[in-house]
Amino acid sequence: MPTVIGHHNITKGAKHWLTSPKRKEIFAPLGITNIRTFVDPQNPNRVAVMMDVPDMDKLAALMQSKAAADAMEFDGVVPESLVILVEEKG
Repeated sequence: MPTVIGHHNITKGAKHWLTSPKRKEIFAPLGITNIRTFVDPQNPNRVAVMMDVPDMDKLAALMQSKAAADAMEFDGVVPESLVILVEEKG
């Protein structure tokens, strides 16, 4: 199961982003687990989420959905800043 990191900018503040229920609401139904959140201490409007993803195709489909767009809007995510990194086992 790959570990995925998504990092992006936010507009509603780190406290709002950290306490949002939206990550769990949209990722849990896909079996995504071990969700961890990170905030850049030098710029609290730059954040990241790390998680274990059992099905990358389902995650890719979710990220194109209205549910994901709505969750990002609620959380204050700047969509064009989103970068997704996937763990590669070498």
